[in-house]
Amino acid sequence: MSTELFTILVFVTSLAAGLLGSLTGLGGGGIIIPILVLLMGVDMRYAIGASLIAVIATSSGAAAAFVREGFTNVRLAMLLEVATVGGAIIGALLAAHVPVQALTILLGLVMLWTAWQSRSAPPPVPPDVPADPLATRLRLDSTYPSRAGDGTSTLKPYHVRNVPGGFAMMTLAGVLSALVGVGGGILKVAAMDRMMRVPFKVSTTTSNFMIGVTAAASAGVYLHRGQIDPRIATPVALGALGGSLIGARLLPHIKTKGLRIIFAVVVAVLGVQMIIKGVR
Repeated sequence: MSTELFTILVFVTSLAAGLLGSLTGLGGGGIIIPILVLLMGVDMRYAIGASLIAVIATSSGAAAAFVREGFTNVRLAMLLEVATVGGAIIGALLAAHVPVQALTILLGLVMLWTAWQSRSAPPPVPPDVPADPLATRLRLDSTYPSRAGDGTSTLKPYHVRNVPGGFAMMTLAGVLSALVGVGGGILKVAAMDRMMRVPFKVSTTTSNFMIGVTAAASAGVYLHRGQIDPRIATPVALGALGGSLIGARLLPHIKTKGLRIIFAVVVAVLGVQMIIKGVR
């Protein structure tokens, strides 16, 4: 394969991954890595380094637009990032003592279950249920843009529920991310959507805001090791950035049901990949 063709293919792949990553809150690394390794023959370590650049580009490109448009809950993201970072430290300490193959298969099964559960919205919270006192104390409740029946844009309020449960799930997401290298964004979206009852668009955009922090820390390690090749990372960064900006434009116009289907399909594909990886 010529250098020009390789660059074009990597750019197009990263463009699609950045688009999906910004819409689903997963970052796009799980799409880029298997394509670089299986189809283009890139060494796994350099593929992971390039995927981290893609996640940073996706998060940085879309996060500013999502925050400006009022989708991202920044206060919630900052709180949950504490749990994710703490879980990542725990996962790093456990990495030498836990069989990663079994965890990879387990995570794949969890991802398939998450994809199945994410097809539809959770049952609505009864109107007489009081707001979470901890969320109220931390001022986590917020609003997000929503379209009314006549097509006009309005701000729809929502309440954050079960903050301790969501914090615990974010810790688990950080542990699994450090152990197997993928899955943090999936569990973040699932925790905010199913446990904390945050609207799905807010869950994906808040997750997108969070994953860039974790990826930036990991990318520094790979850069120090010399495992980020500019010939691969440059088209990856440009493609992922372009895709994330397109995703930020599309998100306000996509219905939540369609967004859930996209999320479920992407997570199901990644779950199958994780199971195959664990078996091998």
